[in-house]
Amino acid sequence: MSKWFDESLERIKKATGTRTQVQLAEILNIRQSSISDAKRRSSIPAEWYIKLYRTHGLNPEWLSDGIEPVYLKPGKGKIAADTILSETTAQYGQVQSRGRIVPVSSMAGEDVSSQTWMPQQVSELNIPETFYRSSLVVLRVEGSSMEPAIRRDAFAGIDDTQKRLMAGDIYAIYVPHQGVVIRRVFFDPENSRFILRPEDSQHPEQYIAVEDQDKFVVGRVVWVMQEL
Repeated sequence: MSKWFDESLERIKKATGTRTQVQLAEILNIRQSSISDAKRRSSIPAEWYIKLYRTHGLNPEWLSDGIEPVYLKPGKGKIAADTILSETTAQYGQVQSRGRIVPVSSMAGEDVSSQTWMPQQVSELNIPETFYRSSLVVLRVEGSSMEPAIRRDAFAGIDDTQKRLMAGDIYAIYVPHQGVVIRRVFFDPENSRFILRPEDSQHPEQYIAVEDQDKFVVGRVVWVMQEL
């Protein structure tokens, strides 16, 4: 029974990108002591399977006994069974899958006509633990304006506490009726504005007034995950 419990718990950890009891308790929305109790009894509560099905689309039979498929809700599952078991993400080479699963938002957000951008989850992504921060927003890049530096369909990690624009850095900036754009920023002192410059010269430059930084800047791009 102890071996079955250990194997089942290991599958749960790999599929949720958790390594510690604290992280697992956070994912399951339970007390850490509940995990210790489960270990002592060598029994995983049925409620855990239900929660993981609802939040991650995971198959209770796979979690319990390793019977595939891994996911019963394909739209929520972004890590293949063989990828989870080998502890690597095939899409991104040697990145370890033992990390953290985070929501991924579209660049349009909830309402592209709004004056304020709000994230709208479209998928999930397993990222290395070192990539995670509490202020993280992850976007799926939908355009080619920043190619070749940032390709279409890349994942961009945004720190939404870093809204003060610094010349030369890359930021995610909300443009009403268009959605979020990712641009390298330069300062234009003559007009008291920032230039939002794409890497691809076929796309036009855009501008943001100095006083509008806090209103439209989503945050600074701190990492990018994309296929080579």
